[in-house]
Amino acid sequence: MSDRTSATPRGIDPRGPRFAAGITSLLLLVAVFLTLTGLSTAYGPDGWALSNAPVAERMSTPGFLLLAVIALLFLWGVLSPRTAPWGVLYRKVVAPRLAPPTDLEDPRPPRFAQGVGLFVVGIGLVLHLLGVPWALPVTAAMAFIAAFLNAAFGVCLGCMLYLLLQRTGLVGRARPSAA
Repeated sequence: MSDRTSATPRGIDPRGPRFAAGITSLLLLVAVFLTLTGLSTAYGPDGWALSNAPVAERMSTPGFLLLAVIALLFLWGVLSPRTAPWGVLYRKVVAPRLAPPTDLEDPRPPRFAQGVGLFVVGIGLVLHLLGVPWALPVTAAMAFIAAFLNAAFGVCLGCMLYLLLQRTGLVGRARPSAA
């Protein structure tokens, strides 16, 4: 039976999502720095600079622009993980130089984790546009922590959330019970 017709999704190399999380965490670290030194956290004599800035100025800050790109990368990872840039880079450049993986991983939890990253970063982008100070650096830092934990220690918070939601029956198919 081919992988395309089997009931369970094809497995993926678990090192691929960790590689992607490493690159994402570096981008998010830069974004945290840019948001901390930009309009998001500036306070002046008239109050929060972000609240007094027009929307066009809020959208043009470097931290906002980088987080918007990161959000698009998260969206790409959700909609088409096979063509997402970090996955392609891993499969074409890194994986051929490594030994084959000893076991494969269900692709659904890492894909769900990409959606969680998109949600967190998206909330920060929307709140920033609405003029909420500190929203962008806080959400960027939250996403950084999650990506760093995955990259450095293999702890995928989004994957854990997926498995918790799967156990409660809110996402995915329930696993067949052992008889």
